Amino acid sequence: MIELKPLSKNNVTPFYKWINDDEVIKYSLPLFLKISTKIEIDKWYKELIENNENIDYGIFLKTNGVLIGYSGLCNISKTNKSAEFYIFIGNKKMWGKGIGKKVTEQILSLGFTEHNLNRIFLTVSEPNIGGVKAYTNAGFKVEGKLRQACLRDNEFHDKIVMSVLKTEWK
Repeated sequence: MIELKPLSKNNVTPFYKWINDDEVIKYSLPLFLKISTKIEIDKWYKELIENNENIDYGIFLKTNGVLIGYSGLCNISKTNKSAEFYIFIGNKKMWGKGIGKKVTEQILSLGFTEHNLNRIFLTVSEPNIGGVKAYTNAGFKVEGKLRQACLRDNEFHDKIVMSVLKTEWK
């Protein structure tokens, strides 16, 4: 159903629409709340590609090659063999179809096998029930909460810290 591939400059076009949709960016990277113009998005993409410390993939539909989001690992610690997982599915038509779980499983596999990580963690906004469910189904376990760590719609809410260890994976 989906395929992970490197992003190219040609793939950035859907981000212009996604980042300007409040529903799409509500629980995503805080950066996406600050950028909205083509120039700002192009600058973000340039910085993303130039940062070779992250592991970034575009999420493409296998049937037609359309980009529907991106995912990967950042904040990689080679010393501690850990990294932070992120996912952004910008195409709302693809929400609720199990794609988040599939992408999460693929990134976990890459992190634990190809990059020899021991721990992959994430933070998720507590009101993002779909995200919490997808991460739990993919094997992440709750470690704790960051109290009132996120401000959305003029209200603070908690962020849940979750992780999966290589020994727990699969």
